[in-house]
Amino acid sequence: MKNHSSNAIKYPPKQTSHEHTKNDTMKTVITYGTFDLFHIGHLNLLKNLSTLGDKLIVAISTDEFNELKGKTTVIPYKQRSEIVNAIQYVDMVIPEYNWEQKPSDIKENNIDIFAIGDDWKGKFDFLTDICEVLYLPRTQGISSSELKKHVKENFQ
Repeated sequence: MKNHSSNAIKYPPKQTSHEHTKNDTMKTVITYGTFDLFHIGHLNLLKNLSTLGDKLIVAISTDEFNELKGKTTVIPYKQRSEIVNAIQYVDMVIPEYNWEQKPSDIKENNIDIFAIGDDWKGKFDFLTDICEVLYLPRTQGISSSELKKHVKENFQ
């Protein structure tokens, strides 16, 4: 059951010059994340993901879902989703309400490739019966968690 947040926004697909009907050679890619304190690692991931297919969908964890995961975000969901939606590599942004929605998102959006950082390696292999699953290397030396830690330690 989805926990529909009053501040969760699902952006419609962007109208791009490469829009055309899906055929056998076109691929749709999806990734999931919090995307708090947007940084170069996030940008690298989205840029790399965009090269894997013709359409990139990004599911962003809502504030309520992050609370359930025990995570505190600095930037609220609405702003995080607006930031990611503005990135040229991203075609569509949807909210992530819970862990269980991935299979239905994949089916509803005709996803060919589920891709995520390799820090999740093996965690989503159960999706291989409905799409290809890829784990991509993270950008070394940067993460939102490390940024939060650095600010806390150096700017109090």
